[in-house]
Amino acid sequence: MFKQTTSSLCWFSRAIPGRVLSTRTTLCRSISTARTAKPVIGKGPSALIATAIVGGFVIYQLATEPVIRAEEIAVVSPAAVDLKSKLSAQHVQVKNSWEHPGVYAWGNNVGRVVAPDSNEDLIKSPRRISAFDNVLLRDLKLDRNIGVAVNEKGDILQWGTGYAPDIKEPEKTLTGKDITTVEISGDRVFALSKDGKIYSLPMSKKDQTESTKLSESSWIPGVSSESKISYRLLKPELGYFESISKIASGRDHILILTSSGRVFSAAASYHYPSKGELGIPGLTFVTRPKDKPYDTCHEITHLSDYKITQIAAGDHHSLVLDDAGRVFSFGDNTSGQLGFPYNSETNHIEVPTLLTFQGMYDTKQIVPKVKKIEAGGANSYFCVDAENIANGKVSADLFSCGTGIFGNLGNGRWTHVQGTPTKVKALSGLFEYDDKANSIVPIRLSSLSVGATHISATMQNLTNVEASTSTTSPAHDVNFGFDVLWWGNNEFYQLGTGKRNNTSVPVYIPPLEPMVAEMMIDESSMTGSSSTGDLTRKSGIIGGKGDEVGSARFTRKDQVHRFQATPKKKVNINGKNVEVEQRVACGRGNSAVYSAV
Repeated sequence: MFKQTTSSLCWFSRAIPGRVLSTRTTLCRSISTARTAKPVIGKGPSALIATAIVGGFVIYQLATEPVIRAEEIAVVSPAAVDLKSKLSAQHVQVKNSWEHPGVYAWGNNVGRVVAPDSNEDLIKSPRRISAFDNVLLRDLKLDRNIGVAVNEKGDILQWGTGYAPDIKEPEKTLTGKDITTVEISGDRVFALSKDGKIYSLPMSKKDQTESTKLSESSWIPGVSSESKISYRLLKPELGYFESISKIASGRDHILILTSSGRVFSAAASYHYPSKGELGIPGLTFVTRPKDKPYDTCHEITHLSDYKITQIAAGDHHSLVLDDAGRVFSFGDNTSGQLGFPYNSETNHIEVPTLLTFQGMYDTKQIVPKVKKIEAGGANSYFCVDAENIANGKVSADLFSCGTGIFGNLGNGRWTHVQGTPTKVKALSGLFEYDDKANSIVPIRLSSLSVGATHISATMQNLTNVEASTSTTSPAHDVNFGFDVLWWGNNEFYQLGTGKRNNTSVPVYIPPLEPMVAEMMIDESSMTGSSSTGDLTRKSGIIGGKGDEVGSARFTRKDQVHRFQATPKKKVNINGKNVEVEQRVACGRGNSAVYSAV
């Protein structure tokens, strides 16, 4: 009975007025410490003292009004400090991400991408790729039959049967180019270097070694040599002081964004784009310039009056976002992924077309502005800041459109075609109390990773990666990171829930490390909670001065037993200080979490 009561009390502490919210973590972690201290604290006088102190502190919390300031918290003994790593899954995850960086992957392994050295076709739970142990990556992309990574030095590594069927671990391909990001099309790999060059590589090792190789200049003036592997260079016509800032690739096309806000597109596959995703009306394989390469870059002139800041590409459609928060979409619309109703007579749109969000809200007092766009497969996602001009309050909302047959819309429905963006309610209208700012702030999305049919959202909730390691530090002072949620197709266990059923609403998944999940099993079973759970949305009064503020928040019986991504933090890894974070990569039936630099 006590265990269930304390679990409820922990969540209640998140919903009480602002003056108390600053102590919600203290209260929750103190209660957790008391109920699980027995199997952790050893024998001896110091352990008995620690148990007495922690127990007395919890009794005091339960018997009095739960308003406690930081300076009023008693200092606990070193034995209780050790509880950080034994009672908090979040703290252990953050600690491990710094001490043992690497890549966790799971899902479809038919192409030997998730587990290169295994013959298993399905990897049901997160598993480390040993080749990336203690390795930091700049970028990581997964497909069904190929994996591509960029290491800390900017070299590209490839693996999977799409690269070479006999390769059992990642192998370096393009080196010495200082690559920052990579994209994968149907048959090629695109790499953007730090100096703004776009390298187009054949996907397979055979083509890389046997196809024509370019001549490269060496460090000796006037001397050149043949490149180690075959690649092409995409060369959009840039102006003075203009550079390439971002690339985004679909199955057959690639979008290129420049520092001045211009957008170019090009064919990204020998299978020439044919569904309008290039944004160039009338451009097809037949009408393309015959005196130029098939992957010639074309400026999308219909966007020349706008300064574009973001680009995104699905399998056969494109999205762009300008500096005023306006979205333009073009390409395939057979599933409504452009945000417009499907029309059987014109199932694709060749001209970038403005997509408005004002009609998504009931009142004109709400002014929406799109802040982030993402696309993948036959889906599009839009992060919107909706400002109420009457009171100045801003709500962060997520909209989705396209196919939803696998639950990939995230709105609780299983819809074949969704031509009008629909709100993902579980991830919209979320607020939390910021102790430092002394105000209620919206919870936005830090990032979205969109696979072919499943999605992961990393929330920009308040985090703590400054927990002290001092022996005088209280046990409840633990590190925790960003909440990460998943939804959509789960045919290959790619959601990471350990089950195979699809989900149409965002859900948490257990911690990636098996030792952490096992460590928390006993507590989960005592509270009657499961290893995974759905999100629900509630409203409550959380204003510090009695103001009624509509709030949405994540609720789960097992709040502490979920995977959280470590936010950016400068730490010492492999003997050097680097800024590292955890990122998510959703592919074609598989997923990964990697340590990014």
